Amino acid sequence: MTAANSYAQTYARWQADPHGFWADVAQGLDWIKAPKTIFDPDSGPYGRWFPDAVRNTCFNALDRHVRDGRGEQTALIHDSPVTGTKASWTYAQMLDEVSTLAAVLADLGVGKGDRVIVYMPMVPEAAFAMLACARIGAVHSVVFGGFAAKELATRIDDARPKVIMTATCGIEPTRVVEYKPLLDAAIDLASHKPETCIVLQRPQADCSMHVRRDRNWRTLVATARANGRKADCVPVAATDPLYVLYTSGTTGRPKGVVRDNGGHMVALKWTMDNLYGVKPGEVMFTASDVGWVVGHSYIVYGPLIQGATSVLYEGKPVGTPDAGAFWRVIAEHKAVVMFTAPTAFRAIRKEDPQAKLLAGHDLSQFRALFLAGERADPDTLKWAEDILKVPVIDHWWQTETGYCIAGNPMGLELLPVKHGSPTVPLPGFAVDCLDEGGRQVPAGTMGAIVLKLPLPPGALPTLWQDDARFREAYLTAFPGYYNTSDAGYIDEDGYIFIMGRTDDIINVAGHRLSTGGMEEVLASHPAVAECAVVGIRDALKGEQPCGFVVLKSGVTQEPAEVEKELVALVRDRIGPVAAFKLALTVGRLPKTRSGKILRATMKKIADGEEYAMPATIEDPAVLGEIGVALKGRGIG
Repeated sequence: MTAANSYAQTYARWQADPHGFWADVAQGLDWIKAPKTIFDPDSGPYGRWFPDAVRNTCFNALDRHVRDGRGEQTALIHDSPVTGTKASWTYAQMLDEVSTLAAVLADLGVGKGDRVIVYMPMVPEAAFAMLACARIGAVHSVVFGGFAAKELATRIDDARPKVIMTATCGIEPTRVVEYKPLLDAAIDLASHKPETCIVLQRPQADCSMHVRRDRNWRTLVATARANGRKADCVPVAATDPLYVLYTSGTTGRPKGVVRDNGGHMVALKWTMDNLYGVKPGEVMFTASDVGWVVGHSYIVYGPLIQGATSVLYEGKPVGTPDAGAFWRVIAEHKAVVMFTAPTAFRAIRKEDPQAKLLAGHDLSQFRALFLAGERADPDTLKWAEDILKVPVIDHWWQTETGYCIAGNPMGLELLPVKHGSPTVPLPGFAVDCLDEGGRQVPAGTMGAIVLKLPLPPGALPTLWQDDARFREAYLTAFPGYYNTSDAGYIDEDGYIFIMGRTDDIINVAGHRLSTGGMEEVLASHPAVAECAVVGIRDALKGEQPCGFVVLKSGVTQEPAEVEKELVALVRDRIGPVAAFKLALTVGRLPKTRSGKILRATMKKIADGEEYAMPATIEDPAVLGEIGVALKGRGIG
């Protein structure tokens, strides 16, 4: 295989024999019972991978590396500028931590198939908790600490965890965010009540402990260690769930994306070799959060399955202490690749446009920067290329897929870059662009970006205990395809261009948030008659939510006062992660004759884009009114 055509040959090999392709990858991992059947098309909504295999993810992430002589290699580095601390664990030390914590969970009655919610900041114990669940066959569901009590409560009721693992606080550059009051409020709101909460006490915040429910994390671990308690790996089916990760649904009800054990392990191993090109023993720095899918895949599981070293960073791209924070981490820990969101680089560029803070940092070992989370705008991408002098690779994926759909496969070969495109589909993903009738559109023509079924190993097999909703949400719009809900086009070279969402989920700094959920909050205000939330272009975060509200007749409260209350309400109900700062009172909303609010047209007006007058609009004059209202705020 020559370097010049290795991607083409690899993709063609997958197309010709997908079962043989994934069977070959699977041989590079440890199985308790190796797969004989690679794919069963008759299981689940579209089929299941490795249906007869048995394995354990934690064993492949930790035990096998200790067994094979990597015990003294560093597995995890915790770098926390917000606390001024750094620490590291070898594979042997991490195995000790995880097996002891797994014994704690087992002693609390957690077993195979039980759910455990992990509501944690960016501390090493968050990774230990995930792996401890995997070790005993429990299903973890990590919830980002920025979510408010109501959002956490919905996840508690859907997952029905036996145990919740949390910490007293998370730490931001300017404040301490106390988690325990949020958790207590969520449990009060939820109909399901967990049996136990394990609380990691951090010195930055103390908390009250519920007498019957709450247990001290460090005390439990110390007691287990003193008693010599460690848990062995529990065999699980490859099709058993490893974790459930909730993503916003279009109705406001979160969707529990399921990740199974076998396909997940195989897919991540392939990407570490062929996409990121990170070898065992090398250092990968992923600046994300364990609450998001990127943190699951490339802070915790991917690097450890590969036998690499992972950096878990508790800090920000700017402000901890400055816009040179990432350069320090890369240089100090000798990272060969970094993965973060374009938002981070927009923030760095805003603070240090000349990249003066890069000076003095030795990045000689650094090979590539990977960006994902939202579309990487060409200007930011070019700026990063100019200052770093390494490939800057935009790649596209979703919570549902668990890893990259389209990217520049550096581990195979570096393909020519087209700014604005995440490059080409990886093996496993056959990507098409269709019109509303399900017909393929010509190259360069905008349409719905869809994936041919079956999805590859590692992608979601279904939603948590809801096959019907999975089919409805992803498989019905285009029969035979998975609907990504992204719109874009594919050019004549097969490069994919993702231009935006086709549904009402907006992307704020890489966080997918439901406008429907925000609208529900706005509509709960007693002064609001109706509302619509759209994502409007934001130079830093990619998009920011804008809430258009129509007040009830007879409301005497000043509009500005209502708007201020609405911003506070969304922050309280959904959390700061929504980045909701703009509520705009208007006389009426543009609608079709059937009463559908024309959100897409409102977004185009706000973004200053040309738009065609919708054929079914009830009153065209209302669009001018929306434009005037936006211009009054300097938008559009």
